[in-house]
Amino acid sequence: MTTTAIDPDALLLELVATPEGRADPYERYRALRTMAPVHHSNFGPWVLTRYDDCQTVLRHPEVGKDFSGLAGTEGLTAEQRAEEAAFRNDRSNMLFADPPDHTRLRSLATRAFTPRTVEKLRPSIVDLVDGLVDGFDGEVEVMGELAFRLPITVIGEMLGVPTADRAQFRPLVRAVTAVLELTISPEQLSQASAASATMEAYFRDLIGERRRHPQDDLLSKLIAAEEGGDSLTEYELISTSILLFAAGFETTTHLIGNGLLALLRHPDQLARLRTDRATLLRPAVEELLRFDSPVQITARTAYTDVRIDDHVIPRGDIVLSLLGAANRDPAKFTDPEQLYLGRSEGSPISFGAGIHFCLGAALARLEGQIVFDRLLDRFPTIELVGGTPPHRDSLTLRGLLELPVRFSRN
Repeated sequence: MTTTAIDPDALLLELVATPEGRADPYERYRALRTMAPVHHSNFGPWVLTRYDDCQTVLRHPEVGKDFSGLAGTEGLTAEQRAEEAAFRNDRSNMLFADPPDHTRLRSLATRAFTPRTVEKLRPSIVDLVDGLVDGFDGEVEVMGELAFRLPITVIGEMLGVPTADRAQFRPLVRAVTAVLELTISPEQLSQASAASATMEAYFRDLIGERRRHPQDDLLSKLIAAEEGGDSLTEYELISTSILLFAAGFETTTHLIGNGLLALLRHPDQLARLRTDRATLLRPAVEELLRFDSPVQITARTAYTDVRIDDHVIPRGDIVLSLLGAANRDPAKFTDPEQLYLGRSEGSPISFGAGIHFCLGAALARLEGQIVFDRLLDRFPTIELVGGTPPHRDSLTLRGLLELPVRFSRN
């Protein structure tokens, strides 16, 4: 951490505006949580860094996702600000919708992602992982060869996206997720708009194909639900398909990458997991999610005055919950800066909370459990290659660009 500033806004600026802050935010989170755990920034939004405070806001019935009053990113033209606003106020997308639209949109997909339904996928996911790692020997770039390929195959099969079409979505989704950051450059906005248009055109065509030739996949079921009177518009169907597909691999990709890196940097914990997977596998994935969450920030708007301790967040104000900071709150987790796979202090807040709790949480957890189990089962030696692997230059979504790892079967 380069700054010696005690001004919370200076710390926020480092997090948002500097590559160093985005790459390694945790020391800054700790400083913010100590100095100003409930902070009304000079930039406008309130910023929360404690676990219980974030839970309060995310579960509050009068806090939602209407960001129409949010000022656009500085440095954008009026036309670009309108373009940015169109992304964050897309009510056809359950990620940005409030009830009753959110309830209607989410209910159509919920049955495919229940823990019981997801658990039935375990044998097929085990086979997928085994097939992907069969050829691992020596140095492997894990992000491309496993962390991306597994979840996009799983969600692609569930939704009905043909195998040959899936790889193109990796750069497209990365471009679009730039709009989830607290600031966006004109170039990133342009790339996000182009990528969004490409994905909309793709799913419009695929939906047309499924209307003509339904299959046993989630997309066909969403179409049938629409035609059965659930009031799903054509654009809502396109938007929901894009969200389910993109979210179905983006978060899990970074759970696998961040989690494996954490294990390799903590060989004592890796050794514990290797010798006691039966007991530790499930809590290990929870701890890896806590320690380095794929999603670091989520935003809400107060629809009424909301009290957090001695602070009142006025109606209409934006609230940022720093999930990565909340996951290292010492009031919730003992020695939170330490990775401890046997931790049993409750779930992290990595998947959010309340009505917007991540729809695919059970699937992401299952994929993470299977990946770490099968890697440890197959490879007696797993080692990080080189120094610090590069992170994506983003804060809201935290993940690695690449992760070179050496695997040995001896």
